[in-house]
Amino acid sequence: MEKFLSVYQHPTTTVFIDDNQRFLDSLSFQLDPRIAHKTFQNAGEAITWIREASRNAAGRGLSIEVSYDEQVLSLERRVVSVDLEQIYRRVMNPQRFLTPSVLVVDYAMPQMNGVAVCEALGSLPCKKIMFTGQADDKVAIDAFNLGLIDHFLTKNDHAVLDHLAVGIRTLGNAFFVDQSSTLKELLGRQSHSFLFDPVMTDLIGRLRKQYDFVEYYLFLNPTGLLFFDFHGTPTLMVIETEAGMLAHFEAARDAGGPAGLVAGLEAMQILPFFSDTGMYVDAIEDSWQAYCLPAQHCQGQQDYFWALFDLPCRYLPGPIYSYADFLSDLLKRRQ
Repeated sequence: MEKFLSVYQHPTTTVFIDDNQRFLDSLSFQLDPRIAHKTFQNAGEAITWIREASRNAAGRGLSIEVSYDEQVLSLERRVVSVDLEQIYRRVMNPQRFLTPSVLVVDYAMPQMNGVAVCEALGSLPCKKIMFTGQADDKVAIDAFNLGLIDHFLTKNDHAVLDHLAVGIRTLGNAFFVDQSSTLKELLGRQSHSFLFDPVMTDLIGRLRKQYDFVEYYLFLNPTGLLFFDFHGTPTLMVIETEAGMLAHFEAARDAGGPAGLVAGLEAMQILPFFSDTGMYVDAIEDSWQAYCLPAQHCQGQQDYFWALFDLPCRYLPGPIYSYADFLSDLLKRRQ
């Protein structure tokens, strides 16, 4: 289970570097089939590929603009501008799954040992796992203490592949937490406090497992998370605080909305997703039930109300290249 939420997360590629070709070949049938991976026997080729793939991923990153208050011409009053819609639109990039988030490298290789490989890639954000033999544990511990690697495993451990799968998932999550930490801090001071709430993190982790959600992206209006399952089907988790629920109630009441809607909002028993307008308007009067679902309650650091809605097609400019599509294409290329 994740300890922290990131602003977005999607499946990525794990890179293996090992001079043992038999071991690399065995990964195709021993590793979890949902862990996309790329293998290299040559360390130099791997370093080149990882650097290029990391540059491509960074080039598609989120832009944060910082300016100053023009009225007082003061840098002490800086203004931060972020186009939040670019977060969930990352799902339209079919290359997103090629992002190298975790590197798994053998220590004992003839061309370049694992520590040297990790040093060469030290400036990149990918997390690093090193395979060692029993005699290499001290080397791995020193590399870990120096921050060159994030985890190490003994290769001849009978349960090494189980431990490896756990390590890949844990470090893959940490990769996205690190990648979005600056933006998350900025958003947390506004209306996205659920990103920092461990109770909400636990809830979202359970929902991902229950519905096979493999990707999620912060959504702006309404506030929430946009999920995609293995086959690319979108689901919007609308998340409101008590203040947000009160705003919906007051808008419906002041507009003379239907009694059932007003009462449900006042009691915080229903959650709306007015996809066309954002808030209640008279045009919705006869069909308001189509915009509402029962509100689920989560008691975290504050009260949260949530529901899972189908996402209207107009929010996405085209078809989604799903993780299932990616893995299928990956398998075809290997055959």
